Amino acid sequence: MPPHYRVAEAAALLGVSDDTVRRWIEGDRLPAHREGGGPAVVDGADLAHLATQLREPPEPRTTPSSARNRLTGIVTRVLRDTVMAQVEIQAGPFRLVSLMSREAADELGLEIGVRAVATVKATQVSVDVP
Repeated sequence: MPPHYRVAEAAALLGVSDDTVRRWIEGDRLPAHREGGGPAVVDGADLAHLATQLREPPEPRTTPSSARNRLTGIVTRVLRDTVMAQVEIQAGPFRLVSLMSREAADELGLEIGVRAVATVKATQVSVDVP
């Protein structure tokens, strides 16, 4: 069963307010439906599609955490072969690509529309000044 997200969850994944997501739903920019008269939910694949269209960075938010290299987003593409998988995640305005074993991608259930957290660890980070 494909993942579904409530308005607040979708907003957090896209880096926008709940009200913005509601306006997009009302304006038919983002399809949503209600299950059993409950709150509106958005299909993960529809959310992933919209995430790839958004490129402007959200307002900066500061949440205290020592893990400054964890980016929560939504899987927008998964390419698998017999051994490896390439997984793309849209985390707000940031597109991340990870190469992993197919077995790992399968065990994690990585498919378009699934919420995922990318943790970046690098021995070198280059910084440029424009």
